[in-house]
Amino acid sequence: MKFVTFSAGDGVARAGVLVDGSVVDISSRFRSVLSVIHGADEALSAAQSLVSGVQTPLDTVTLLAPLPDPPRIFCVGLNYRDHAVESKMEIPKVPTVFLKLSSALVGPNAAIEMPSISSQPDYEAEFACVIGKRGSRIARDDWQEYVFGYTILNDVSARDVQLATSQWTLGKSFNTFAPLGPAVVTKDEIADPHALDVKLSIDGEVLQHSNTRELIFKLPDLIAYISSITPLQAGDIISTGTPAGVGLGRNPQRWLKAGETITIEVSGLGTLVNPVTAGE
Repeated sequence: MKFVTFSAGDGVARAGVLVDGSVVDISSRFRSVLSVIHGADEALSAAQSLVSGVQTPLDTVTLLAPLPDPPRIFCVGLNYRDHAVESKMEIPKVPTVFLKLSSALVGPNAAIEMPSISSQPDYEAEFACVIGKRGSRIARDDWQEYVFGYTILNDVSARDVQLATSQWTLGKSFNTFAPLGPAVVTKDEIADPHALDVKLSIDGEVLQHSNTRELIFKLPDLIAYISSITPLQAGDIISTGTPAGVGLGRNPQRWLKAGETITIEVSGLGTLVNPVTAGE
C-alpha cells in the first residue's frame, strides 16, 4: 500500500491510501499514518479493508508530507562513493549520521523557500526508509523485520551554513528543507530496495542519476549501526544519502534559484516535485 497524508481543502490533515491515482480516506479508523505504523500488521490489515471505500481524485486534494510527525529523521552523509569524492571528503569507514529537524518537512508540490541568509542552497535526492517498530541493537540480518516502508526525501542543504562548522543539522533544517513523499510505500511493494534508480532534475535537466545499489552503507548496515547507539522508534526516518551531481560538487558550483522546479524520481516510490521560491 501507498500511505499518504492529505487535506481536502478544509485544512485538516487526514491519513489516506493512494489507489489508481485517487485517494481513499482512512481517517475514520486512523488519525495519522504514524498510528498505522504503530498498529503493525493488524493496522495494515484494517487499512487494506478500507481501500475499497470512496475514491477521491488526486487532483482535488493537497498531498502533505506523508509522515509529518516522525520521531526523528536520521540522514546519512557521503553514502555514495562518487558523492564523497565530488565533496572532496574522505570515504567514510563508519556511517556519517546527522539529524534533520522534522520542522523542515513539507509535502509534494509545496514550495522550498530559499533563506536570505544563505547564498548556497543545494539539492539532494535521497531514498529513505521508514522504521516500523522499536528496536535496539538490531542484528544486521534482521533489518527487514524493522522496516515499514520507503519514501523519497530531498535533503535540501544551505552549504555555507552547513559547512561553517562540523555540525550539519542546522544547515539542513531551514523551514521547508525536507520535502518528503509523495507516499510511504510499504515494504512488500519493493522487491529489492537496493536496486532502485534515483534521479533528480531541475526544469527538465537531469543533475543526479544513480541507483541504490551504489550505497556504501546499505539498510542492513545503517539499521544495525544506528540501533547499536540509540533504539530506533516506530516512524523514524532513515534517509540514506545522495549520489553525485549536487550543486556543491559541480564546476562551476550550481545553487538553487527561485523560480526553478525540482523533480525527484525513485523506482517504485513515485515522483516528488517541489518549486523553489524566495524566502525571508
